[in-house]
Amino acid sequence: MHWGKHDLTFGTRTLIMGVINMTPDSFAGDGLGGDAEAALAQARRFAAEGADVIDVGGESTRPAGDRVPVEEQISRTVPAIRRIAAEIDVPISIDTTRAAVAEAALDAGAAIINDISALRDDPEMAPLAAERRVPVVLMHMKGTPATMQRDPEYRDVMGEIGQFLARRIDAAVDAGIEREFLIVDPGIGFGKTVEHNCEILRRLGELRVLGRPILVGTSRKSMIRLTLESEDLKELLPGTAATIAIAIHNGADIVRVHDVAHMRSVIRMTDAIVRRDGADR
Repeated sequence: MHWGKHDLTFGTRTLIMGVINMTPDSFAGDGLGGDAEAALAQARRFAAEGADVIDVGGESTRPAGDRVPVEEQISRTVPAIRRIAAEIDVPISIDTTRAAVAEAALDAGAAIINDISALRDDPEMAPLAAERRVPVVLMHMKGTPATMQRDPEYRDVMGEIGQFLARRIDAAVDAGIEREFLIVDPGIGFGKTVEHNCEILRRLGELRVLGRPILVGTSRKSMIRLTLESEDLKELLPGTAATIAIAIHNGADIVRVHDVAHMRSVIRMTDAIVRRDGADR
């Protein structure tokens, strides 16, 4: 798959997406508040630590978070993306549901759209992605960030996620986006309880039937905080590592993390066990 000028291959190893939050209110405690110089420094570190993709976002998606106007998202993310793209040879994704933000980010050097609404929030997003021929991450979310954690219920959590993602793949293709440019994400923590999230990781392999690469983001999320009964980031690292190892074992192609250096060792070790001689599963 081409990510701008980059060509990343799925199947031989698990790819690492490093998170750069350009918000003042990130749930993970790593918000940079629009500081482009700090973002560049973090991107340099991520690249040196082995990140395959750098994911930049300007709107917090924590439960009950406030929406951030398009202009504010652009002012937070675009200067950082421009600085990173000019210096670092790693593809950049823009984490947004708004077409105007995505367009400005692509113009600044981003190469992929990471849309937690799976192209539902903004009717202009799918046409933009089709026109620019960029990869798109389609994520499952029950409700919106403002409502998603209000007693989420499922009859069959993986069955419903799989059906949703299949429909969104079809909608994206109907909008002119090439199927091979699509990546799916089950949306850990987006309208799910701890039990739902654990079941998703156990049954992640069921999404392979969709025929698209699978991205999983568990890093520092509430399922780990609540299970370990801790907010200490040092204690959350081993919890995140466990979820990543399980996700890779069960079919993840990309993992989205805040702690690239720590998780790279986990990923390499898990790959050595799971991916026999670099073969896909």
